[in-house]
Amino acid sequence: MASHATPVPSDRPFVRSGPRPKLAVWKFASCDGCQLTLLDCEEQLLAVAGQVDIAYFLEASSATVDGPYDVSLVEGSITTAHDAQRIREIRAQSATLVVIGACATAGGIQALRNFAGADGGPDVAAFAAGVYAHPELLDTLATSTPISEHVFVDFELRGCPIDKHQLLEVVGATLAGRKPQVPTYSVCVECKRRGTVCVMVAGGQPCLGPATQAGCGALCPSFARGCYGCFGPMEGPNLAALGERFAAHGVDADGWLRTLRTYNAYSGPFRKEAEHAARDRS
Repeated sequence: MASHATPVPSDRPFVRSGPRPKLAVWKFASCDGCQLTLLDCEEQLLAVAGQVDIAYFLEASSATVDGPYDVSLVEGSITTAHDAQRIREIRAQSATLVVIGACATAGGIQALRNFAGADGGPDVAAFAAGVYAHPELLDTLATSTPISEHVFVDFELRGCPIDKHQLLEVVGATLAGRKPQVPTYSVCVECKRRGTVCVMVAGGQPCLGPATQAGCGALCPSFARGCYGCFGPMEGPNLAALGERFAAHGVDADGWLRTLRTYNAYSGPFRKEAEHAARDRS
């Protein structure tokens, strides 16, 4: 399990260096999907660009401007010693730091390496040997950890990938100096709002919706499929009770463990419940 570094807040005051705030977008270990969500905002992004100076965003432009930055958006998890040093430098240059996506908020799918070697399974070295022709050339940590384990984070935006409407809300709210209005209730609320029949109650399908934070518009249940938990655990999820429902639908401890260890496997609630499932399986 990864060691927890004490987050250190930035001591840089929110002082604009010009007539418009400077926005920076940074990438760590990730698939770039959350940055692509920002680019997919299209017309809305043009409106944002008219209000800020996009000082650093390599996914969109090779032109860069040195910090300090008023707002930094960070995608990806920390997987190397260089990453750990770089995020500290970015935090020091950023008045407000917002992390976006499952990788940045919960270590991402790559955080499965954090459980390597458990219960006699393969370790990180075995994973690397199975994927890379020359694993000896890799210089990586044994863990993939969220940004908040290394520096102070001002706001976390969930999702794999994030929702573009939520992203625009967070950017707009941050620039306006107010708290972003992002829901903390479950996907079940979204199902009810759109009139989607419950896939677990009516269809007998296992679904993580009752424990997953809203944000996707209940996309999978709207296609009669159970929720996969892309937006991570909702506030105060009752995962033990949900695990009992999964068992009632024929999911054994091993299947429940696999369900919990996906995009947000290293998030606190999912991680703790997975530990219980691992003990039940052994």
